[in-house]
Amino acid sequence: MHKRFHFIIAVVLIPNMSFSQIDEGKLGGWHMYFFNTTFKKSPWGVQGDVQYRNWNIAGDLEQLLIRSGLTYSPKNAKIKFTLGYGDVTTGTFGSDKSTTRESRIYQEALFPVKIGKRFYMNHRVRYEQRFVRNQDFRTRYRYNLFLNIALNSTEMKKKTLYLALYNEIFINGQRHIGDGNTVQVFDRNRFYLAFGYMILDNLKVQAGIMNQTTNGWKKNQLQLSVHHKF
Repeated sequence: MHKRFHFIIAVVLIPNMSFSQIDEGKLGGWHMYFFNTTFKKSPWGVQGDVQYRNWNIAGDLEQLLIRSGLTYSPKNAKIKFTLGYGDVTTGTFGSDKSTTRESRIYQEALFPVKIGKRFYMNHRVRYEQRFVRNQDFRTRYRYNLFLNIALNSTEMKKKTLYLALYNEIFINGQRHIGDGNTVQVFDRNRFYLAFGYMILDNLKVQAGIMNQTTNGWKKNQLQLSVHHKF
C-alpha cells in the first residue's frame, strides 16, 4: 500500500514538475521575418519564414524555425495552396542549453475574405507531418483565423496603420509518440493582438503580444515581425 501511494504521487507530480520549470510570468520574445513571391505572372510562387523565439526577450532559446514552401494559386480562385518543409530546433527553458531537432513537412490552404471596406480576413488550414528526434512519427492539424483592420485607410497600402489579430488552434493527430509517452489531443492555442504599419505596398511591420496556452502552461510572448512580398 505504501509503495502504491508513492507510485500514484509520482505519476501525478512528475509531469507537472517539468512544466513548472517554465516561468509563465516572464515575457518571451519572438522575432520573425515572413516572405512570399510569385514567379512573374504564373500561378506558382514561394513563401517562407524565419523565426527566432526566446523564452525571455532574448538569449534563452525557445525555438529557431526556418520554413519555406512552394505555392500554387489557381486562376480565378481566391485560394493559395502550399507544400513546404520546416527545420525546427527547440531549446529548453532556463540555463539548460540542450536542444531537440525536428524536420517538418506541411501542406496548407489559405483563402482571404474581405468584409466591408476595412476588414481583411484570412483562413488558414495546415496539416503537418513531424519527424521529431527520439519520437515516433507524428502529425498535427492547425486552423488559424487572421483579421487585419485598416485604421487610417480603407485599403492595405503604403502608410496604412492597422490592427492585427489572429487565433490559431493546434490538434495532435497521434497521442502515442514512442517509449510509452503520450500527448493530449489538444496541443496548444495562440491568440495574438498587434498594431501593424504598411511601410510600402509590399512591406509591413507588426508589433504585439501573443498568448500561448498548452495543457501544462500559459505564457505571453512579445512578437516583432516583418512581412515582405516581392
